[in-house]
Amino acid sequence: MPGFKTRNVKVTIGGDSYLLRVLSDKQQLSDLEGHGKRLHISSAQWGLFGQLWPSGQLLAQAMCRFDIEGKRILQFSCGIGLASIVLMRRGVEVIACDEHPLAEPFLAHNAALNGLPPVRFHQLRHGQELSALGTFDLFIASDVLQDRSQAEVMANVVLRHAKPSAEVVIIDPGLSSSEEFSRMLGKQRFALKSTRCRMHDADPEPYRGQLLHYSRNMSCAAT
Repeated sequence: MPGFKTRNVKVTIGGDSYLLRVLSDKQQLSDLEGHGKRLHISSAQWGLFGQLWPSGQLLAQAMCRFDIEGKRILQFSCGIGLASIVLMRRGVEVIACDEHPLAEPFLAHNAALNGLPPVRFHQLRHGQELSALGTFDLFIASDVLQDRSQAEVMANVVLRHAKPSAEVVIIDPGLSSSEEFSRMLGKQRFALKSTRCRMHDADPEPYRGQLLHYSRNMSCAAT
């Protein structure tokens, strides 16, 4: 595609191989028509969506073994969409969303590279509600808690779109404070179970990364 460079990478998730197109590096930038600027994406942030981040791989690993039977799933800030593609291969209904204008074509291309139909996608827009998407059993994301404003957006998405009994799974690489997000979900009656996880092979114990699993079971609370 003109304006930026890409490369293909292969990753193994749950014993299965996935081929992904990613940006060649974080410095790639192609916003001649100003779409990113209108969506409040700075030039420094533009290339971040198109990387295969360790957190994204850990989220995909978690989703390859997560209990998904009968669940409707939303991936927030999906980037290249590896976790959504893993879920699609498992045969579950998943919707991916992101604010970046190129997230949708990258996601569709990566699904095709792995022999899958396009993942249903919804572009996030600053201040726009997602009322047309309905409600979900499970929300997943990675690398979303470094920015307080993005964490607030996700908490509001959960508030508006979570079913009475729902789950939220986030991989946090430990570069931010998750306490504020946990407080926001606590107000929505979600309980948190946190598991430390290694972000890379050289990561020493205690591991800085966290798998944050929030759950709410309103049916149990009502009995």
